[in-house]
Amino acid sequence: MRLRIQHTTRYIYDAPVSYGLQQVRLTPCSSRHQTVHDWNVTILGAATELEFEDQYQNKTLLVKADAGATEVSVDVMGEVETHTSDGIFGKVYGTAPLWHFGQSTPRTKAGRHVRKLAKTVLKSPDTLNGLHALSRAIIEAAPYSTTGTDAGTTVEEALTAGVGVCQDHAQIFASAARVAGIPARYVSGYLMMNDCIDQDASHAWAEAHIDGLGWVGFDVSNGICPDERYVRLATGLDSRDASPITGVRLGSANESMIVTLQVQQ
Repeated sequence: MRLRIQHTTRYIYDAPVSYGLQQVRLTPCSSRHQTVHDWNVTILGAATELEFEDQYQNKTLLVKADAGATEVSVDVMGEVETHTSDGIFGKVYGTAPLWHFGQSTPRTKAGRHVRKLAKTVLKSPDTLNGLHALSRAIIEAAPYSTTGTDAGTTVEEALTAGVGVCQDHAQIFASAARVAGIPARYVSGYLMMNDCIDQDASHAWAEAHIDGLGWVGFDVSNGICPDERYVRLATGLDSRDASPITGVRLGSANESMIVTLQVQQ
């Protein structure tokens, strides 16, 4: 499936910014699962200082805001052809060892709610079925809702609130899988929806490592494994590691963000 993506993120400040630095992870990599035919990232109001691959092999731009900038825009446009539809990313490994993906982070630190969900995996006769059961249990415990959580919400906070978006669901899945002794990671990317072109944000799902299969994806929010409608951008231990854009800035300016996104064939 050949997908065309247009994605713009605009940061608007109510006062000039004295200093701002962002890491932009908006460049997909070609693999046996997807082929990047054309991809362009355009930065306005800032300059690219460095291009590198981070510890998870995510293609990353280090972007510095222009002095006195009141707006920074990151525009992405490109075409990606996807090849697989079984949800199995496979035995593909980078420099980070598998044990690394058993570690927690402040956002994925397991508490009472996550440990309860992890028992779902342990009750199953095999790992794959146990992880599918975990995915179903998460969406029952925290149904999809765009209100109640934000970018910094932890897994326990989302479960206490009883709601979540794809970011929360992916982090909860990764946290519970790790409690069950299964390496897991967070994945950011794009999803072509069947019923709409315009979207409010990029997408996220989780992957767990299963002996014999390698990495297997689980999209808790949609109750499926990733198929040919998905484009991978970045991976990490949590949403911050794989976030399309993260950064810091100095000054007292207030920030507003506007995102426009289209994913279509």
